[in-house]
Amino acid sequence: MTFDHEGICNYCQLWSQRAERFIHRGPKGIHMLEKLATDIKNSGKGKKYDCILGISGGVDSTYAAYWASRLGLNPLVVHLDNGWNTELAVKNIEHIVSKLNFDLYTHVVRWEEFKDLHLSFLKSGVVDIELPTDHAIYALLLKTAKKHGIKTIISGYNIATEGVIPSPWVWNKLDWLNIKSIHQAFGTIPLKSYPRITFLEHFLAILLSKIKIVNILDYLDYDKNEAKHILTNELGWKDYGGKHFESVFTRFYQGHILPKKFGIDKRKAHFSSLICSNHMTRDDAIQKLKEPIYDKELLKQDLSFVTKKLGLSTEELEIILNEPPCSHLNYSSYINSIYKTHERLFSMLRPLTKLIPSSMKFWKQTAYS
Repeated sequence: MTFDHEGICNYCQLWSQRAERFIHRGPKGIHMLEKLATDIKNSGKGKKYDCILGISGGVDSTYAAYWASRLGLNPLVVHLDNGWNTELAVKNIEHIVSKLNFDLYTHVVRWEEFKDLHLSFLKSGVVDIELPTDHAIYALLLKTAKKHGIKTIISGYNIATEGVIPSPWVWNKLDWLNIKSIHQAFGTIPLKSYPRITFLEHFLAILLSKIKIVNILDYLDYDKNEAKHILTNELGWKDYGGKHFESVFTRFYQGHILPKKFGIDKRKAHFSSLICSNHMTRDDAIQKLKEPIYDKELLKQDLSFVTKKLGLSTEELEIILNEPPCSHLNYSSYINSIYKTHERLFSMLRPLTKLIPSSMKFWKQTAYS
């Protein structure tokens, strides 16, 4: 973390740069969103659906679905069931599709496969244990869009509440090679029902199939508390607690594994995003950080549930969490492979220009974000 002469850190600076580029608030944002909706409808003419919309049951994806309905879009709603949904998340999804009259496709990953993959990531020592879920969701959305000839994926991702995240806390979600390498090192069960996408497949889908992702909430004056109020009143949606806590494992990962093994309190990133977007004051965030990350009784309940579901004893999990962290780069990775390719290429071309070393340095600094 670095600070400028005004005491503003590099993460807040990056948020401001991205917000200036991608967030469109007020009448201008609504106008742009309506034009986008018209383009999406035109691209979907003659098809059963005009877009794909990923949904988890959480507030962001639910609000994206709500606005897709308001804009008159007709999405195929897609959900990945990896075995960790809370009952509340499932009920939220049921309310959404019934109230908005959307079709739902749920892809169920065979539990023994996903269990084996999750255990592999726990044993590997890497920080982004949610990488298998995030990659599978993205791969599922992209492949479903390609299958139906749909050009647009509606996403609930937004800069206002998710724009700040330190790069060492996560890994590139497209890195199937990293997932594959970790699973080969620790897993035993073939991944047959698990959605995956290679770097080349992703490149071709974006370049040739011209599939685009629309972060619909970046065109709104997105206030999460206001969104919750609207969803509760109009869709019968119910709050599940913390950010991304619609998944039992995500709740356990963010509330217990990250602080215990890696010393990471992800609330700092979440609150920082809200501070940057003027939805929370710094003083309020500092006060909230003094509160426990996890309710003691809920932690006890989740610890029992997670260990039982993964086939581990609490002692075995404790041993895993006490092992030192390990870099994702200790395993095969697209990121590492691409960097090495660029490094060899730049080494060959270095005599031709004095600018190449600085280009290498810039690429190396940004390649792992």
